Amino acid sequence: MGVEEARLSGGGWLRRAGNQKGQEEGGRRPGPAPGPPPHGFRWLWRLLRLWRPRGGRKMATEAAGALGLLWGWLWSERFWMPQNVSWADLEGPGDGYGYPQARHILSVFPLAAGVFSVRLLFERFIAKPCALHVGIQDSGPYQAQPNAILEKVFISITKYPDEKRLEGLSKQLDWDIRKIQCWFRHRRNQDKPPTLTKFCESMWRFTFYLCIFCYGIRFLWSSAWFWDTRQCWHSYPYQPLTSGLYYYYIMELAFYWSLMFSQFTDIKRKDFLIMFVHHLATIALITFSYINNMVRVGTLVMCLHDASDFLLEAAKLANYAKYQRLCDTLFVIFSAVFMVTRLGIYPSWILNTTLFESWEMIGPYPSWWLFNGLLLTLQVLHVIWSYLIARIAFKALIRGKVTYPGRIRPRLCTLHSFLTSFLFSMPGGSWTVSSLACV
Repeated sequence: MGVEEARLSGGGWLRRAGNQKGQEEGGRRPGPAPGPPPHGFRWLWRLLRLWRPRGGRKMATEAAGALGLLWGWLWSERFWMPQNVSWADLEGPGDGYGYPQARHILSVFPLAAGVFSVRLLFERFIAKPCALHVGIQDSGPYQAQPNAILEKVFISITKYPDEKRLEGLSKQLDWDIRKIQCWFRHRRNQDKPPTLTKFCESMWRFTFYLCIFCYGIRFLWSSAWFWDTRQCWHSYPYQPLTSGLYYYYIMELAFYWSLMFSQFTDIKRKDFLIMFVHHLATIALITFSYINNMVRVGTLVMCLHDASDFLLEAAKLANYAKYQRLCDTLFVIFSAVFMVTRLGIYPSWILNTTLFESWEMIGPYPSWWLFNGLLLTLQVLHVIWSYLIARIAFKALIRGKVTYPGRIRPRLCTLHSFLTSFLFSMPGGSWTVSSLACV
């Protein structure tokens, strides 16, 4: 090969010469140079190589070099894969659906749009009639009487005026303080989504969580790694996909992408930013585990967390329908399932296999540390959430004893103020507590 050919080959001759020199000197052979990304994203890699910004050849070379380094770091095989494994090794056919590929993620977007469309039809033709059947009215909240002065205070100063401000407004408007308090309460309720809308949203989530949990149990029941978690790491990462595993992962990911879409069309809530970050983190972690082919242990995590999600949504449905005793019962069941799965099964089953069995069978590598770090962070959140749930249940129990002498009837008063919009971020699963206020 001539000098000119070596230059046109993109520096490959220089890398090969450097590797040969390292071997002749008896040194350790360096790891593979950052190569192109997985097959599905190579079009973007080629675009970055051909991109030439304005401002001269030097600026173009520097910008392209910086972008190339960033892109090479992002798809570095030394970060994503165990030692001596490359992206090319996972592009083989394998069995079934082959190995997880980054390009598979692109099929999620049309599927997410389809899930969102199904949700709109479900809420319109199934959830809304059910809500009307249980007595939820198709009407918005009571509208506060128009008043420019109070509206200005509500928008610019405070939504919860103290006694001093109430007295000043009472003198200014010649209104009774109680009337002003009622105005502010009605005005706050105007910004809340109507009960009918909340019922329809919860019924959709309840239906999806229940269906995906049943599917997950059915799929995992016939999977070897459900009974022996060491199978999660046997022959890793050369673990081909099956149709059931592929659909399980893609449907979970499409559902959370549909939640991202619906946030911009639903009624805006005060936890919008928190929920946006929550969905974004969940999507990122599902995608991370899929590209890294940790899908087997990912399915265990998804199924474990889905076990309590539909119970929470069922409790919310009962609360919106004013079936308080059923709501109380479902919340107690949810609390028990949550604590058993998150504080018992999760550390003894999931963390045991990801920390110890995987260390023994495949050894650590950079993305392994990140994966387990996220799982341990999640366990800390599980402890915090369990403490909050237990505290709420205990306070409700005490309040129930005081309110209802001679019997215990815990009520879910002001649960929203304690648990609104907590995040669960883990490959393939999420739960959010919202709007279980007492009625």
